[in-house]
Amino acid sequence: MSKFDVCIVGAGPVGLTLALDLGKRGINTALVEKELKPGPWPKMERCNARSMEIYRRLGVHDEIRRRGQPEDASMNVAVVSSLSDPPLAFLEYPTVAAMRERISATNDGTLPREPYQVISQYTLEPILREAVAKCAAITTFFGFEFDSFSEQGDWVSIDCRGPTHELKISARYLIGCDGGASPIRKQLGIALQGRGGIGRVHQVFFRSNDLLDRIPIARARHYWFADEHRSAIIVQDDGKHFSLHSTLPAGTDFAAVVRRLAGYDLDVEILHVGDWTMHLLVAESYGRGRTLIAGDAAHLVIPTGGLGMNTGVGDAVDLGWKLAGTIQGWGGPGLLASYETERRAVGKRNVEASGFAAAGLALWRNAWQPNIREDSVAGAATRADVGRLANIAQRRSYEMNGVELGYTYAGSPLIVNEAQPYPESDFFHYIPSAAPGSRFPHVWLKDGRALQDVLGGGYSLLALGDSDASPMQRAMTIAGAPFDVLRLDEPIVRLVAARSFVLLRPDLHVAWRGDRLPDSCDGLTAVVTGRS
Repeated sequence: MSKFDVCIVGAGPVGLTLALDLGKRGINTALVEKELKPGPWPKMERCNARSMEIYRRLGVHDEIRRRGQPEDASMNVAVVSSLSDPPLAFLEYPTVAAMRERISATNDGTLPREPYQVISQYTLEPILREAVAKCAAITTFFGFEFDSFSEQGDWVSIDCRGPTHELKISARYLIGCDGGASPIRKQLGIALQGRGGIGRVHQVFFRSNDLLDRIPIARARHYWFADEHRSAIIVQDDGKHFSLHSTLPAGTDFAAVVRRLAGYDLDVEILHVGDWTMHLLVAESYGRGRTLIAGDAAHLVIPTGGLGMNTGVGDAVDLGWKLAGTIQGWGGPGLLASYETERRAVGKRNVEASGFAAAGLALWRNAWQPNIREDSVAGAATRADVGRLANIAQRRSYEMNGVELGYTYAGSPLIVNEAQPYPESDFFHYIPSAAPGSRFPHVWLKDGRALQDVLGGGYSLLALGDSDASPMQRAMTIAGAPFDVLRLDEPIVRLVAARSFVLLRPDLHVAWRGDRLPDSCDGLTAVVTGRS
């Protein structure tokens, strides 16, 4: 039986991200995955800005950019009756290149460090696997399927089955990143809460060398169709592969469907037909004992809004440093316990946001009438009605900046909350804030570097005045927690921080801030490390 600090079951983007985070922190990690190779079909197709900030800190963002959709590719969204007809609604969004320029020219905390990136899961997973393979602290077991586990004192015993032999692993902690049907969640007896089985849609993966080259309307990355089958065509990485979502039955001639939706003859090769069921669910608990769950095992959303994988990446980066602190001994019993407190609240919010986005999609689709393509007064009225509604409601899926950047851990036992209220981000509007619990906003320093890029992997105290920071340094050193002091003469950082001191956690969320250090830095250290 092999012994590890952590065993992760499931090597999708969430499991791989968690393994990479743990490996970079020196945690001896086992990663178990039943598939020898990444799946060839698209699932997620966009890393949002917060995920790209995380991947930047993990050192894989450049490779994701290189293999993902080109930075000048369209990020626009079209609602159409056909690819050959004028769009009913056309939502314009900056390309990655344009967004990067906007970020470079902005220094008020309102924009992220990194733009979003369109990249298919079948492209992202190999990048993460390659990064994991280079990390000496991670041992991978591909081709082994999880069977069962049992907790025995301070260890978890995990049984897995391979093609030729069984695998037994002993780990201090087991993390189930094993998908929506999670066998680990089921063995824990954790129920899902919310709305399941909302609808069923077929996903058709196809290749076409000339669909975009011959399209007579403006380029977009998503084409939503006002038709009776609730169709959508999603452009994948290379502009030659696409996914079609439709309520048509599995036996349909989908190549003919693509040509009909396009409105012109074109080369179409169907590569795969699958289906997926829409859910809006959150696990009633994110784990028990030494076994925890993350990603789709903990929450299931409708893909509109792009909150599935990205929420899971947030789980991984929250869980990674807390597992490391617990295993390395500087984290108290409250450190790992706060994972559920913090991330389940985010999971619930994101499930709600996903439902909000899906409801927006339904608003304009319910206005569809069979006459939508008719050259008639009634047909024109239907087109106008659908376009008007889509121009408003479809934005729910693409403009939830508050959801992506504005989530907060205020109320967590690891956060020293402030008595005075502060403005909170809603789904749409991100309000940059350094209030405790918030992700510290991205700002540029005077030398051109981003603040995020000079922060280490542990706790950081931003010292923005002349006061002595050594009491906090002593307290964190005694606790054994990784800690740096950044003494900065940066007016913009001071403006965003709104205090002279800001204590950041390893995940860049604010744990505490003040104009002077507290009387007991040992007490503050105990709170933020889970020892209080």
